[in-house]
Amino acid sequence: MSLKKLAFILTLVLLPLILSIGANASEEPMHGVWVSTVYGLDFPSVATTDSGKLKADIDTIVKNSKDTGYNTIFLQVRPSSDSFYPSDVFPWSKYLTGKSGQAPSDGFDPLKYWVDTCHANGMKIHAWINPYRVTKGGEAELSNLASNHPAKQHPEWLVKYSDGNYYFNPGIPEVQDIVYNGAAEILENYNVDGMHMDDYFYPGPDFNDNHTYQKYNNGRFSNISDWRRNNVDELVRTLHNLSNLYGIEFGISPSGIWDNMKDNPLGSNTNGRSSYRQLFADSRGWVKKGYIDYIAPQVYWEFGHSAADFQTVAYWWADVCDGTGVKLYIGLASYNGAEAKAGSVWYGGKETVKQMDFVAADSRIAGEIHFRYKLINDNELMRKAIKNYYAQSSSGYDEVPVVKPEPKPEPKPEVNEPAKPSVSSDIAIYVNGSRVKFDTAPVIENDRILVPMRAVFEALGADVRWEQNINTAIAERNGQVMKVQPGSYILRLDDERHLLDVPPMVVEQRILMPLRAISEAFGYSVGWDNQTKTVTINEL
Repeated sequence: MSLKKLAFILTLVLLPLILSIGANASEEPMHGVWVSTVYGLDFPSVATTDSGKLKADIDTIVKNSKDTGYNTIFLQVRPSSDSFYPSDVFPWSKYLTGKSGQAPSDGFDPLKYWVDTCHANGMKIHAWINPYRVTKGGEAELSNLASNHPAKQHPEWLVKYSDGNYYFNPGIPEVQDIVYNGAAEILENYNVDGMHMDDYFYPGPDFNDNHTYQKYNNGRFSNISDWRRNNVDELVRTLHNLSNLYGIEFGISPSGIWDNMKDNPLGSNTNGRSSYRQLFADSRGWVKKGYIDYIAPQVYWEFGHSAADFQTVAYWWADVCDGTGVKLYIGLASYNGAEAKAGSVWYGGKETVKQMDFVAADSRIAGEIHFRYKLINDNELMRKAIKNYYAQSSSGYDEVPVVKPEPKPEPKPEVNEPAKPSVSSDIAIYVNGSRVKFDTAPVIENDRILVPMRAVFEALGADVRWEQNINTAIAERNGQVMKVQPGSYILRLDDERHLLDVPPMVVEQRILMPLRAISEAFGYSVGWDNQTKTVTINEL
């Protein structure tokens, strides 16, 4: 029996049923807005450690967004491999406080305040991350990154691109791992309504990663382009699975053109940059394979555009998504109206309103997202055009003060005060019929059983060791090598990466790992008797 089949069976036995995201999704149309934090474009108004000023900015943005008629904010929480919340993976963003690695004052957690304020005002919030970008300011920015930044600790993971900036190399397995772990800590610690990525993957075809292709391809792909697309596919697939484990939807806003019909009969009747060929983002494939819950292509052209007509592109995406269960939102270039001069089709919001009409008229499209907050909010004509449009299709939105969140405990633990696992000393573990003795009791974490790694694996005849320099536990048996790290959701078995629903943890200087990992590792059968509190592990 294959490892994947074993893992699937174990999931059915030990994990509670994960309900479909779509089954519980609200039928309310999406009226979203992107809030960009790179360069402080939308937030904060000024980079600062002052928690009071940061709170005031958040209050203002939520108030204005609610008043305009938006129901969802897409907040950029990781613009450049950094963080807008206390993170164990990435340092604080310089765009937040002015210096990489510098925290806000008073222990302030901006993301928690964002989530609480949005929810107190009846709005949703999606956490928007950029997975691979490290710098926007080249060498100078790289040199000023905090010492604990992954780019500083692992310069071998970086590729300098032709634009002078640095990017993590998507083909390196450890790079994928930090992206997963960064997303996992958001899902574990914040009550966000969605995980979101935009169109930034590989920066372009001339990315200098041929050495990585030669090292990690292992003959799987005949060309580097397919290998790159697979790297991105794996990122998308795993983040989707991770998000759904938490009951959270996952979506992407890719470039509007997947591929052009002149190059691919499945493509759109357009003549523009292909995300499939130039960014190695198979956005159509993600829909067809069910790797995402929603897609929000950036259809940033007007009706009648010579290279990419809005209607042509939007209809193409509607056809792609039709019948797949993946929700389609259209990303609108409302910033064009904010920057337009009199005489432009975009001026005064005319083109944006026309596109909103188009979206509302097609039942296959579930709403729209506007780019971006500040440009729209600072342009009175644009803001009124969008507000008046939404008011016509609802009860309207009056000018109301922002509702500040009440200080009440969150259902999920704070980042700096993790929930303690439940110790279960009455659990017995049997390996091939013999009871295993251990000096650290199993624990229950989020309804999952974690058992002592060394005791169990040694009972199964595996060699177990701890590599302090890479913070990794390694088990070897019959030529197979398994690697796990405390706090990481990734289990590595030889060259394969598996996603755990609960990460291994350290208790009393012993590593405890979830039962599922035992099956994932070497193909054991694992059973649980709830009445006798007994775990049985047997070789097949």
